[in-house]
Amino acid sequence: MVKTVRFHEIGGPEVLRLEDVAIGAPGPGELLIRVDAIGLNRAEVLFRGGNYIETVKEFPGRLGAEAAGVVEAIGPQVTGFEIGQAISVVPAFSMNDYSVYAERAIVPAHAVLHRPEVLDAVGGAAVWMPYLTAHGALVEIGGMRAGDTVVLTAAASSVGLAAIQIANRVGAIPIATTRTRAKAERLREAGAAEVIVTDEEDVAERVLALTGGRGAEFVFDAIAGPGVLELSRALAPEGTLFIYGLLSGQDTPYPAMTTMLARNMRGFTVFETTTNPERLRRAEAFISSGLRSGAFAPLVDRVFDLDEIVEAHRYLEAGTQIGKIVVTVDHG
Repeated sequence: MVKTVRFHEIGGPEVLRLEDVAIGAPGPGELLIRVDAIGLNRAEVLFRGGNYIETVKEFPGRLGAEAAGVVEAIGPQVTGFEIGQAISVVPAFSMNDYSVYAERAIVPAHAVLHRPEVLDAVGGAAVWMPYLTAHGALVEIGGMRAGDTVVLTAAASSVGLAAIQIANRVGAIPIATTRTRAKAERLREAGAAEVIVTDEEDVAERVLALTGGRGAEFVFDAIAGPGVLELSRALAPEGTLFIYGLLSGQDTPYPAMTTMLARNMRGFTVFETTTNPERLRRAEAFISSGLRSGAFAPLVDRVFDLDEIVEAHRYLEAGTQIGKIVVTVDHG
């Protein structure tokens, strides 16, 4: 039996239960892994609460799409892995089909990457979703390059911090936004070229001033909602506004007046990278190179134990963290 986090109804963190569940052998295209650390993501909060892009098909529901651990068994038709190998699981599947909030998990081999030797289990659970999301939108699709300016909302999130490092890696200029000054200095320490405090400053006016009136080539937005109207005014001609999160919880208007001026707005999810083998291969090479050189280093805000999963979700929902929240598994 394997200790597994499950929930039997839609609701808040209190619906999560740590239960003993039988686990079988991996099938074709699957791996059985020992889970050593789990990366928490906003998607799990939304899925648990019935507000995600997909709904729970049946109860009890399970959670988790990002983890680090070790390969324990290899299913038929799987190549490229060895028992005992250190790996990371990346979000590339529905949580209705697979999950990693557990002591051990069966996962699809296509969602598993070899863990760079510079990462321990906590780092291996903290790195891939943020960096794959930022790289996929800004580098792979957007083509961000040296001299470009990118505006980052919710910049203290794990994705925002990864985007700061990636922008610096390619020679772009990251401008971070945060609601209050409480996180401003931490964002500068993390590599932001400038920080805009949105409760005190007009984002578009400040970005235009910082860019000599040109505007930003990219806006990377985790919030959506009515704020996209102001963000679109901060774009340079032919700039792109990527929306990768819905933290506002509000409807998102289409900024027709600014997009008519050759500006673009599109949604993005990490699945655009993780379910495309060639994109994933390029992203893995780019990120692994940055990790080995020291240019990239995932920032972990706090670590919880698996039996503290309710408290971990409450902390995640509070939104006060800077960086990634990780849950570790004690195998005793």
